[in-house]
Amino acid sequence: MSDNPSAFPSGDMGGVEPGHGMTLRDWFAGQVLAGRVVGIALHAERMEGLARQVYELADAMLAERAKVAS
Repeated sequence: MSDNPSAFPSGDMGGVEPGHGMTLRDWFAGQVLAGRVVGIALHAERMEGLARQVYELADAMLAERAKVAS
C-alpha cells in the first residue's frame, strides 16, 4: 500500500490505467481546508500559511492511518 494512495481509485476505464487523479492526501487537505474557511475571510498573507497547515494535518492523518492499518 502506498503512503499516499489515490482518494478515488478506479477500475478498468477502457484502457486507461486506474489509480490516477487526486491523492488521499489532497482529499484530506481539501476537507480540512473546507472546514477551516467556513466563516473566515481569506487574506493573501494568510493563504500560504493555511495551505501549509492543511497539508501538515493531512500528512498527520496519513501517518495515523498507517498506524491503524498495521
